[in-house]
Amino acid sequence: MLTKAFMEEYAQHPRYKAPRGTKLHALSWQTEAPLRMLLNNLDAEVAEDPAHLIVYGGTGQAARNVDALQQIIDSLLHLREDESLLIQSGKAVGVIKTHLEAPRVLIANSNLVPHWATLENFQQLQAKGLTMYGQMTAGSWIYIGTQGILQGTYETFAALAAKSFNNTLAGTLTVSGGLGGMGGAQPLAVTLNQGVFLGVDVDPARIQKRLATRYLDKIARNVEEALDWVVDAKAEKKALSVGLVGDIGSTLQKMLQAKILPDIVTDQTSAHDPLNGYIPTGLSLPAAQALRQSDPKLYMQKSLSSMAHHVRHMLEMQKQGTIAFEYGNNLRAFALEGGEKDAFNIPGFVPEFIRPLFCEGKGPFRWVALSGNPEDIYATDQALMELFPENTKLHAWLKAAQAKVAFQGLPARICWLGMGERALAGLQFNELVRQGKVSAPLVIGRDHLDAGSVASPFRETENMRDGSDAISDWPLLNVLGNCAGGATWVSFHHGGGVGIGYSQHAGMVVLADGTERAERCLKRVLTIDPALGVIRHADAGYPQAIACAEKNHLILRQYDPRTQ
Repeated sequence: MLTKAFMEEYAQHPRYKAPRGTKLHALSWQTEAPLRMLLNNLDAEVAEDPAHLIVYGGTGQAARNVDALQQIIDSLLHLREDESLLIQSGKAVGVIKTHLEAPRVLIANSNLVPHWATLENFQQLQAKGLTMYGQMTAGSWIYIGTQGILQGTYETFAALAAKSFNNTLAGTLTVSGGLGGMGGAQPLAVTLNQGVFLGVDVDPARIQKRLATRYLDKIARNVEEALDWVVDAKAEKKALSVGLVGDIGSTLQKMLQAKILPDIVTDQTSAHDPLNGYIPTGLSLPAAQALRQSDPKLYMQKSLSSMAHHVRHMLEMQKQGTIAFEYGNNLRAFALEGGEKDAFNIPGFVPEFIRPLFCEGKGPFRWVALSGNPEDIYATDQALMELFPENTKLHAWLKAAQAKVAFQGLPARICWLGMGERALAGLQFNELVRQGKVSAPLVIGRDHLDAGSVASPFRETENMRDGSDAISDWPLLNVLGNCAGGATWVSFHHGGGVGIGYSQHAGMVVLADGTERAERCLKRVLTIDPALGVIRHADAGYPQAIACAEKNHLILRQYDPRTQ
C-alpha cells in the first residue's frame, strides 16, 4: 500500500514530481534523497521528455522503462540504512548488505566491453531492452535543469573573455546551435558576460522553454529578423540573447553570404548521437522522426553529411577571424566521418579555457534543497558568501543567479569550487541543516564534467600534456574513491555528452542531513573527489596541479632504495 499510494501521488506516468517538505516516505533521508532526485530528474519542469523517461541530451534517460522505474522507486522506499541498491543501466537488479556509511545506491550505465563499444552494438542491445543511455547526470539522478550546466558555461565564456576580450564579452556576438538541456545554458551564460548571443534550434518548443525559464530573451522566426536584432545589440554593446527557429548549418552559411561574422562560434546540438539527436539540414522534426524509423542508415548518412557542412562553415569563419571551438558534443569527430578532413582544426573548450581550473580541482559543485523551499537555497547562497568573503567572483555569480536563474523542479544552485573549498562548503551546509537554518536536508553533487572524473579524448581529456587522453583508470579511481569515502550514491557511465565509444565518467552525490555520520562522509568525499582531479593533472605534469598537490599533501613520498 505504501508504494501504491506514493506512485499515485508522485509517479503516475508520465507525470513525475519529487515530494517536498520534511515528511519521509522512505526509511531514512539516505534513501529519501535519491528517491526525490530521481523523480526530480523526470519532473516536466526539468526533463525534456518525461513520457520516454528522457531527461536531456536527446536520449539521456533516468530509468530504462516505466516498469524498471517503478521497481527502482519501490526498492528505494523499502531500502534499509545498511543496504545498497544496484542499478544496471536504469534497472534495479539487486540489494546487497553493506554498512551504514556505504553508498545507498550503486549505478552503472551504458557500459560495454571496449571492443564492442560501438553505437551500432549499443543500439541493438538497447532495442532488446538490455541497456539505456544514461548521459551524465540523467542516469545518475543529479540533473538540476539547465542551471546545472549554466555555471560551467558561464566560466567557459568568462575564461574566453579574459583570454581574448579584456574580461568582457560586451560588443561581441556568439553564435551556436542547439537550445536543449545543455545548449539552453549558453544564451544566459553569454549575456551574464555582457555579450550578444544567437542560438539556433529546429525545435521551437525548446526555444519556448528557454524563454519561459528566462535563459533566453527573444525568439526570431526568420534569419533576417534575428540578425537585425543581434547586429544592433552588438553595436550598442547591449547584452541580448535571441533564439532562432531554424537550422544551424544553413544559418551559418547565410551569415557568411551576408558577410556578418560572429566573434565566437560554437555548437551544442545533440551531435553525440547522429541518429536520435542531430537533425540533418533540410528535415523538419516530423520528417526526421519518420526517416529515423524508415531508413536509419540513410538518416545517419544525412546527419554526418550535415555535420561536415556545419563544421565547414565554422572553419571558414575561423579563417576570417572568428574564435571557433567545440563545446564537447563530438561534432568534430562525426564531421570528420562525414568528410570534413580539417574538423579538428577547431579546438575543444577544455584545453582552450577550462584546464587551468581542473588543475586546482575546481569544477561544478551543485546542491539541491530536498525541501522544495527556495529560501533554503538563498540561505546556502548567503552562507557561501560568508564562508568565502574574499571570493568576489563567486559572490558575483551567486547574486546573478539569484536575480536571473529560474529554478526548475527542486530548487538548486551550482558554483565552481576547488580543492579544500568543497569540503568546507559541505560541512557548512551540514551545519545549516543541523541548526535548522534550512528546513530539510540538502544533497551535494556535481556534473560528471569535472577535474578528475572523466576520460574523454575529445572533451575533458583532450590534448593532455602527457598524452594520456584515453586512459580511463582515472574515472574508475574516482568512483572507487567516492565509494570508499561514503558518498550517498555513485555512478559510472559510458558515453556521456560525446557518445558511445568516446568517454567514460563517474558521478557522486552526498547527503547533508545534519548528522555526525553525514559530517564524516562529507569531509571524506568532498576531499577525495577534487583530489582525484588534482592528482590526475599533477601526474600528467601540469605545474599548476603539482603545486596544488604539494599544498594539499597529495604528493607521494618519494622512495629511494639507497636511503631506506
